[in-house]
Amino acid sequence: MLQNIRVFLSDMDGTFYLGNRLLPGALDFAETLQKQGKNLYFLTNNSSHRATFYVRKLQKLGLRDFTEEHIITSTDACIFYLKRHHPGSRVFLLAPREVSIDFLRAGFILVQENPDILVLCFDTTLTYSRLAKACVFLRRGIPFFATHPDLNCPTESEPLIDAGSIVEAIRAATGRTPRYFGKPYPEMVEYALWRTGASKDEVAILGDRLYTDIAMGQQAGITTILLLTGETRREDLRSSPWQPDFVFTSLEELTQAIRG
Repeated sequence: MLQNIRVFLSDMDGTFYLGNRLLPGALDFAETLQKQGKNLYFLTNNSSHRATFYVRKLQKLGLRDFTEEHIITSTDACIFYLKRHHPGSRVFLLAPREVSIDFLRAGFILVQENPDILVLCFDTTLTYSRLAKACVFLRRGIPFFATHPDLNCPTESEPLIDAGSIVEAIRAATGRTPRYFGKPYPEMVEYALWRTGASKDEVAILGDRLYTDIAMGQQAGITTILLLTGETRREDLRSSPWQPDFVFTSLEELTQAIRG
């Protein structure tokens, strides 16, 4: 079954690297896929940066052949949906300035008044005045979208308040909840399938979390691979509703399985 997979969608932190160091076997895994004519893409819910940020990080870690084409963010999945259902809309966007570039390039008009829709990313530059303005717009009934539901963003020091926590503040004030696009929602896989041109039986999701990576893969109908290199422990499988197709202790073990 693994030999038939030609596109691997990999989580990043906890699956391929930890902080600023690659996990054992990461480079060999990437090189093995390349030699076999398979493709590796990286998924991230973190919508506080554009793909270029992650490319720079991967290249510093030694993955010099990877480009923006190999990075899929929750922002990408969100924009993919909005271009089909709300093309050219006037958007009140809660996002860092660098992320707004992707919305402008996709043909959206970023406005401060009278928006058609509101989009919330992981806005590390959020101010009270913009949060208050967002609540005013949402009370008027405009559609509400958010890139991903994560409450906290893990860092090497302390967790940071993430997009989901900002949504919770808005929900408490307005009663409104958004449509999400990042993990564990299958829209992210749908976008990846469109972007890669692969069919579901040719794609596998690789990650270290049952409730995001594995849950998304199963809901989207693709092969799921759990790596015990990050958050999940083997004993967690006993009580989880999300059971992966494959479980490996390391990238090295997965690479051996792919080689057959």
